[in-house]
Amino acid sequence: MAFVLGILWEKVNSLEKGGITPTTTTAGTTPANAQQQPAQVQVSSDQIKKLFSQDLIKFGDDKRKLLAVAVEDPSCPYCHIATGLNSDLNKQAGDRFKLVADGGTYVAPVPEIKKLVDAGKASLVYVYSPGHGNGEMGMKALYCAYENNKFWEVHDLLYTNAGYNLLNNTVKNDKTKSGELADYLKSAVDSASLKSCLDSGKYDQRLTSDTSLASSLGVRGTPGFFLNTSSFAGAYSWKDMEAVATAALK
Repeated sequence: MAFVLGILWEKVNSLEKGGITPTTTTAGTTPANAQQQPAQVQVSSDQIKKLFSQDLIKFGDDKRKLLAVAVEDPSCPYCHIATGLNSDLNKQAGDRFKLVADGGTYVAPVPEIKKLVDAGKASLVYVYSPGHGNGEMGMKALYCAYENNKFWEVHDLLYTNAGYNLLNNTVKNDKTKSGELADYLKSAVDSASLKSCLDSGKYDQRLTSDTSLASSLGVRGTPGFFLNTSSFAGAYSWKDMEAVATAALK
């Protein structure tokens, strides 16, 4: 019982640190640091389009009417909230983040963006930024999964309550825990191949380049979203983003 209470306390504490009252938006973010965040950088359509020619995790191309960017950290509580697969965190963050399925009004944006991508209406770039601090191994697992066309399968496991606990309470960026991470993800990918990929260090530098890219787009916390050039710095409900998507798709 004490262990369970401890886990809940750590989650709530993380949420409180993560920005129930963020400096830049009214939606939750996990700032990269506790300082006041600089003013948002205005991005151009050319900047967004250019992402689709770079070596990044991406789905679709720059020819679609709606180009989406998701800047996330798989250990970040508000990234989990925006993905909607960890209803415990949504509930703990307060009523405004309570999912519709749980009697609330919050619509997680990531699944809605994915629906548009799967339908061929939108394209998506997924970029890492260390918004919470324990997501390095999880992100490298996503890089490894992407090269094997298993990104979403691994993504959806990492963004559950079990995935959150594993990254924040067990793995904690520890490279020696690659076996535990690979074992957790074995229903989505071959665990031996994933462990080999994680241990190779092939994506260590990608963490740095993704983080620099996120910073160049003016993202100072996670999650950060773009729909074309419209920025949504935080775990906005899709209800607050949908009008932009609808207008772009006309």
